[in-house]
Amino acid sequence: MAIELLRLYHTLRYLKPVQIYGRIRHRLHHPRPDLRPAPERAAIKGNWATPIAKPISLVKPNRFRFLNKEGTVEQEDDWNAAGQEKLWLYNLHYFDDLNGENAGERNKWHKDLITRWINENPPGKGNGWESYPLSLRIVNWIKWGLAGNEPDEKAIQSLAVQARYLEKRIEYHLLGNHLFANGKALVFAGLYFGGEEASRWYEKGLSILTAQVNEQVLADGGHFERSPMYHAIILEDMLDLINMHQAYQKVVPERWHETAGKMLQWLAVMSHPDGEIVLFNDAAFGIAPNYDKLLSYAGRLGLQKDELHLQKLTSLDATGYIRWQSEDAVAFFDLAPIGPDYLPGHAHADTLNFELSFFNIRVIVDSGTSCYGTSEERLRQRSTPAHNTVTINDKNSSEVWSGFRVARRAYPIGLKIEEHGDTILVSCGHDGYKRLPGSPEHHRHWQMGNNKIAITDSIAGPFENAVGRVYFHPGISLRLEKDGSVSGEIDQGKTFTVCVIGGDCKLSETTWHPEFGLSIANRCLEVAFTGPECTTVITW
Repeated sequence: MAIELLRLYHTLRYLKPVQIYGRIRHRLHHPRPDLRPAPERAAIKGNWATPIAKPISLVKPNRFRFLNKEGTVEQEDDWNAAGQEKLWLYNLHYFDDLNGENAGERNKWHKDLITRWINENPPGKGNGWESYPLSLRIVNWIKWGLAGNEPDEKAIQSLAVQARYLEKRIEYHLLGNHLFANGKALVFAGLYFGGEEASRWYEKGLSILTAQVNEQVLADGGHFERSPMYHAIILEDMLDLINMHQAYQKVVPERWHETAGKMLQWLAVMSHPDGEIVLFNDAAFGIAPNYDKLLSYAGRLGLQKDELHLQKLTSLDATGYIRWQSEDAVAFFDLAPIGPDYLPGHAHADTLNFELSFFNIRVIVDSGTSCYGTSEERLRQRSTPAHNTVTINDKNSSEVWSGFRVARRAYPIGLKIEEHGDTILVSCGHDGYKRLPGSPEHHRHWQMGNNKIAITDSIAGPFENAVGRVYFHPGISLRLEKDGSVSGEIDQGKTFTVCVIGGDCKLSETTWHPEFGLSIANRCLEVAFTGPECTTVITW
């Protein structure tokens, strides 16, 4: 009990007051849905640029595929099926498929689905009326209407009821990407409709977004939750908002174009040569559009494209990530705090983690994210042993718990970057293990150059055991040699070798999770330290 109370204290102490009283209010206050007639629609005066098409999720009239799992909605109760995962049900209520690839081919399905949703989801009841899916659905229905579809009177009336309900259910208790989505939906509804009520929605949404853009987008263009996936989601939101303002010939708020440009640059830095994101923290493929799609969308909106020049070393100082590249290799280093102290829900205990591509192919990978919720698997995927870093005394570097909680957390310390000719040195430590007896600290030193990366891990202070891990992409062929080194073959004869000094090695079977609902068998090199220092040398 004492341990649980201590963990709870170290979780709650970082929260903003609005998160505490906001949660109480959100739980106790359930506004009565306002069913008055919808305002008149506003006339669109500008050009609506084609947004990014979502992946197809409506595979048959009543059959859906989300998170690599299919399900049907045949009965009214299926919209809130007790046996279905919460995130799957959220996706069901988003209505992303209205704006999916080749959406016109499913137009009748979409119209019937909107009618079903209205008839089977009474205002204020069920998952679909929770603020986050409510926000995404409002935006999707409006996008669908602007794409040349004509919502019927019931759909227009429902949109107004949804906007009114959202206005009274803003997620101040959650903040972050949820609050951003709330503000975006109110702006969309406020521009789509006309009149005094719609103007109020717009002004409230714009007020939320003005504050949140300043807070959530850091000086280097990165999103403050330090998840490349959520960064891409917020960037798409920014582009959608610019699109909406231009379509209704509303002045785009100051700095939004500049902010979107900086976010594009950040995403380019944090993308592998295969075009997909680095999987730090909660991140997976297939949820947010990649850099190329976002860049094309920005071009359709007339945003000026700054020529991209990726340097040999790029340090994203505000977010705490570093990218290094040579002719044949690209590496990404996580030297970041886990996120805003008051909002660590999408953080993993992965401080000093890294990913690595050779010859444009991913080789060393983060384990990824396949699920949310409070399962043991969710906890494992957030844990330090699931990442390419060091575990001391079988503990996590940050105390992740439940689905989205963190108690005591690691802070990076002593970052240094040095360049000596063709060699680059990056070193950093963290204090996440100082809560253990003897207050040990983990320090990691990377040395890059001449087709070699040497990673030296050192532990200052007493410890019982320490294990470093390196996770490999499932497409890589591996062999543990007699001398303890690991030989790997990438493709068409391209090879690499991993040698360890100061540790005992073994290859273990594990899983990689590049998408939600997906687990792929791969292998991990586990290195048990034989002393306070261990060096891993990767050559190719």
